[in-house]
Amino acid sequence: MPVMIIRRTTPVLVAGTALCTLVAAVPCPAQSLRGSLASVDRMYRQARAERLPFYETASGVRRAVAAGRLESLASDTELTLHAIGYPYVRPMTRTFVKRLAVPYQTTCGERLEVTSAVRPATRQPPNSVAQSVHPTGMAVDFHKPADQKCLRWLRQTLSELERAGVLEVTEEFAPPHFHVAVYQTPYRRWLAARDAASQRRELASSRSPRSSYRVRVGDTLWEIARAHDVTVDALKDANNLENSVIQPGQELRIPSGG
Repeated sequence: MPVMIIRRTTPVLVAGTALCTLVAAVPCPAQSLRGSLASVDRMYRQARAERLPFYETASGVRRAVAAGRLESLASDTELTLHAIGYPYVRPMTRTFVKRLAVPYQTTCGERLEVTSAVRPATRQPPNSVAQSVHPTGMAVDFHKPADQKCLRWLRQTLSELERAGVLEVTEEFAPPHFHVAVYQTPYRRWLAARDAASQRRELASSRSPRSSYRVRVGDTLWEIARAHDVTVDALKDANNLENSVIQPGQELRIPSGG
C-alpha cells in the first residue's frame, strides 16, 4: 500500500491518542484521509493490538479460510470484485463491505467495486510498505468512482466512520482507490450499539406517530431539521442515515416530540 497525498479541508482532532495502542478496544484515531507514515503506523499498531495474524503465504491464507478466520467476498447485486487474487477478509471487514455496498448502490445506481482484499506478505506488490495490514485481511481497497456524486458520498461516508474510530482510510491516486482498514473490535462494538439504537427507534416508532417530509432540490439536512424543530442527529437517527447526504425526492421521517 503506497502512501499518497490527498486534499482534505477538515482535519479530525481526537484526544487521548497515546492510549490507542494499548488495548484493542481503543482504536488509534485517524486525523484525515490523507496518507502518511502515521496513518500506516496506526493501522499496523491496531492490527498488533488485536493480535491479528499476518499471513505470509498463499497456503497460510487458505488455512485461515478453512478455519473460518477469513471469509470470502463475492460479487452480487451491490458488490463487484475486480482482479482480486485472494477474495478473503476478516469477518468484520466483510460485514463492513456488505453494509457499505447497499447504500452505495442505492445512492449511485452502481455496484461498489473492491480491488484488493487479503494479500499474503510474499505476494505484496513492489510499492507496498513493510507495515502493510493487507496480509491480516483487515483491509480492503475500493475503486474510486468517476461520478462526482458517488465520489463525494464515498468520501463523506468513509470520513464519518473514520471519525467514529472504527476505520483508518487513505485516499490514493496511483492507481486511484481508497485503502480502508477496518478495526475489528471497535467496529463490532460500534455496529452492535447502532443496531441496538435502531431497534429502540423502531419500537418508539411503533408507539408514536411520525410526520414525513419529501426532500426538494437544494434542501440540506440542517435546514429540514431546523424547519421541523428537531436536531440533525435526531433526523439522521429516525431515518437510519449514516451521513448527511440526502437526495431530491427522498422521503424523510420527522421524529415527533421535537
